[in-house]
Amino acid sequence: MGSQSFHFSPDFLSLLVDTIPKLCKSKRDVIIFFSSAGVRKSFLADLDSKVQNDASSINKYTIARTVLIRLNEAGDTALGERREVVKRVVEFEDFSRCWSNDQIEAMGLVAKVRELRNVKDSLTRIQQGHESQLEEQRKKREAEENSRLQGIEQKRQNRNNLKTELIALYQETNVHQRGKQLESVLNRLFESEGILVRESFTINGENNEGIIQQIDGAVEVNSYLYLVEMKWWKYPLGPGDVAPHMIRLFSRSDVRGIFISASGYTDAATIEIKKALNQRIMVLFTLKELLLLLENENSFESLLKSKVEAVQLEGKLLYDI
Repeated sequence: MGSQSFHFSPDFLSLLVDTIPKLCKSKRDVIIFFSSAGVRKSFLADLDSKVQNDASSINKYTIARTVLIRLNEAGDTALGERREVVKRVVEFEDFSRCWSNDQIEAMGLVAKVRELRNVKDSLTRIQQGHESQLEEQRKKREAEENSRLQGIEQKRQNRNNLKTELIALYQETNVHQRGKQLESVLNRLFESEGILVRESFTINGENNEGIIQQIDGAVEVNSYLYLVEMKWWKYPLGPGDVAPHMIRLFSRSDVRGIFISASGYTDAATIEIKKALNQRIMVLFTLKELLLLLENENSFESLLKSKVEAVQLEGKLLYDI
């Protein structure tokens, strides 16, 4: 909170101008009151000189107003002096030091100063509490933003790691080892996207052309359940290669299918799948598409959504992403 809050307001300054002279019997006493409150000599020197050399040219109220205005105009540098002046007024108790005909009025003025000071302090505490709350909210937002950025960076790093592992699989000659590692990559990809894996991926160990890997599982995306199958063959998949997965889809109600191929699909395979699209949604992926997905900021969910739309609106199973 800025120190401007501690400047004398016009009303409060006027009240102090009325009060301080009542607490002091003489003009010299007013000078002493301010001096004892720590007011700097440069604010008092000319006034003190007038009191000593030409007392009739100035009165107690003029002295008080002049000093208080100077304290106000000094800004932050006079903050301590302003506070001490107010402190000495509100703590004033020996009214016998006042002129007898001023004592009752002085008591009333001091009480009013105390009241306004208490109100000001209450408002200050409210403002401080509000500013403290705002500061807490700012820190919370900052922490949330830092956490969000860290999450983005962590996700980016995870995707880079997955991409590196996926690329390395092209050099893996051990079929079963490659299958296990591919299972791990796909599971972690779905996990990083917040996709619920309803059934764990399992390796069936089916062989054909010397190099086959099939990974089956089920994932839930946008409230739809997808049966997933992955094949890593040397050659594009034909109708007979995709047929078992289609049969699994037809044997279960209200499910969709995802097929991922490392070697692509023959035209004949896509033709057979298109014939069944009016009964079941089947989405075709290539392993290359997953690699490209890991290289950019897009999500698997968004890619799947665009593929489903292409299937539903155009009957289009494959396209360049």
